[in-house]
Amino acid sequence: MINGWTAPGFEDVAEAFERNFTDRAELGAAFAAYEQGQLVVDLWGGTADRETGRAWDRDTVQLMFSGTKGLAAACVLLLVQRGQVSLDDPLSRYWPEFGAEGKGGITIAEVLSHQARLPWVEAGYADLLDHDVMAAHLAAQAPAADPRAAFMYHAITWGWLVDELVRRVDGRTVSEFFAAEYAVPLGLEVWIGLPEELHWRATTMVAPEGVLVDGPWTELHRPNPLWVPGAEKIWNSFEYRTAGLAAVGGFATARGMARFYVSLVGEVDGVRILTPETVELGRREIRRGIEPTWGSELAYGAGFELQTDPVDTFGHPGAGGSRHGAWPGRETAYSYLMNEVRVGPDDRSITLLTALSRGSRARGR
Repeated sequence: MINGWTAPGFEDVAEAFERNFTDRAELGAAFAAYEQGQLVVDLWGGTADRETGRAWDRDTVQLMFSGTKGLAAACVLLLVQRGQVSLDDPLSRYWPEFGAEGKGGITIAEVLSHQARLPWVEAGYADLLDHDVMAAHLAAQAPAADPRAAFMYHAITWGWLVDELVRRVDGRTVSEFFAAEYAVPLGLEVWIGLPEELHWRATTMVAPEGVLVDGPWTELHRPNPLWVPGAEKIWNSFEYRTAGLAAVGGFATARGMARFYVSLVGEVDGVRILTPETVELGRREIRRGIEPTWGSELAYGAGFELQTDPVDTFGHPGAGGSRHGAWPGRETAYSYLMNEVRVGPDDRSITLLTALSRGSRARGR
């Protein structure tokens, strides 16, 4: 059963959303979009928990893995806007311990754009959910010598590096900072670390069958602990939901994430947190190249993944299929969330964004 609504001109989005269930065996999902500060698409449907049969409803919240990185990036940019840090500053200026093993010159911009040469934790992940321990491991670690690490996606380590920066500068965790500076003033249904009283609203994640591929990490015998067979036990655990990992621990409704991104390209109910100049700084290209984990070209700004084809967008996707971002030229933002993780070819989000683009153009945007 598909629920929700679309504004006039966006009916194709609802049709594409329904086809994901009928033609692509979608389990449970939500899709939302804002345009010029107004909600124009708000859809949800399917099953939130396969075992119990609980339906996905308007208030269901979803783990979005690396979609969280866009939220954490916005926290750093607000510190930049306030003159508390500069992207060109070395991270060790605020976190002196990080300068060990020759890392003193690694800049905040390099950290945000996955160039810190710390894509894994040499000491292991036994304390995965303990920020202090994992940050200390990275501070003591030498940059990876493997040349592929020069521009390699820092799937989990990115979060500990960014969170520690925010803590050192502001005193709050990324979770606390985002809640106070973005979620509350914008009225967002978005959390980095899900409050215990809201766990009943979360879906149960479903992992794909077979082995999850990890590229160079696996080749170097340093597998991502959240991307191995059986990892769904971690994803769905109480401990993981509450941990607030700044790279991969965010929960949201699609409506909340779309509202967050549209706030970066315009006002929402009279509120705007980041100035246009700060947003432009955040989406200015820092590094483009072939990312070895996937063997494809990627471009990054200050924590945001950038795309220029077919439209100029910025944001950050999440593992398994979710996608979140904004089209500045159209003052449009979107979020697609789902609870069945897929690897390999997956056009669930692409069909929705294509339909959204048609609706936006039809309205003269």
